[in-house]
Amino acid sequence: MVDSTWFDEFPVLAKLPPSQAAAKLQELGEEELAEALVKSAGAEKRGPTFGVLGGLFPAKAWQHTAHAFGYIPPMRAGQEWLPVEHAGNIKPDATLKNSRIKITLDRLRVAEYPGGGTHRILFDFYAQNQVPGSVEHLHFNATYRSHEGEEAAIIGFPIFIGLNIGAEGVAFKCYTVNVKNEDDEALLGFLDTDVFRAGLKLVSTVQPAIAPLSGIAVALTKSIAGRHRNVPVQEFYMGLDFGNVATGARLAAGSYVAVQIPASLQRVWDWSQWGYHMSSGQLLAKDDSKEMIPYNYIVFGVSRYSNE
Repeated sequence: MVDSTWFDEFPVLAKLPPSQAAAKLQELGEEELAEALVKSAGAEKRGPTFGVLGGLFPAKAWQHTAHAFGYIPPMRAGQEWLPVEHAGNIKPDATLKNSRIKITLDRLRVAEYPGGGTHRILFDFYAQNQVPGSVEHLHFNATYRSHEGEEAAIIGFPIFIGLNIGAEGVAFKCYTVNVKNEDDEALLGFLDTDVFRAGLKLVSTVQPAIAPLSGIAVALTKSIAGRHRNVPVQEFYMGLDFGNVATGARLAAGSYVAVQIPASLQRVWDWSQWGYHMSSGQLLAKDDSKEMIPYNYIVFGVSRYSNE
């Protein structure tokens, strides 16, 4: 993938140097947080990432770059809870090699985004479409609204329909932008039309129109990410394969969860403490069915594609 197809020049808020992060927070009306961040960075020389803000504020959910990756298996009749496992600790489905799959966005939880209130989130989803003799780099844009501390009102939102995967697996990238610029919110209204809500439909051969369409999607995301009062919040890369390397992740039909967590939690994060509760349709703590994961997360579904 060439560098121009990604967004390294527009890093998420948690990757910004303290002075730039403080400036973004001021744009969003987070004056006290911005001031605390500047003081904290000056006193403790934290560098490009920041933790508890000067002892005055706890760490924010948007303040982290680390992720935990989980997997929820397909539902079975009679099950009240579905287990969640680390995405590298499952058995790959070898029957998906050289096949086609459907990707859906099933959950987008906004535990905490900068600026508070109701958020409009621009979502950029990237995947590689492996057609005979070529690899197409795909980008798909969509926007969703969610109030602080809640989930966007989506389930089964189609992203890529008929994505071709090879013998080695598939690669995904996700990138979210918190859009607070009122003019940009109006501009993005066209993404709410039925054409875009139908997802990106693919075929088994090279599609000449895919490259320019993906280029437009990338240009739109870059334009919005760099604008006043807009800020990228979450990004992750997930490569899913059919191997057995302990540090990788496997491809199978089911649901994948990407949770934006503090780096300090990566050593102790335990997916067995969480489960998918079928009756409520929520990811909840197994020992307290009222407790939700207290971080931003994205859930996308992977299923076998049928063109019938």
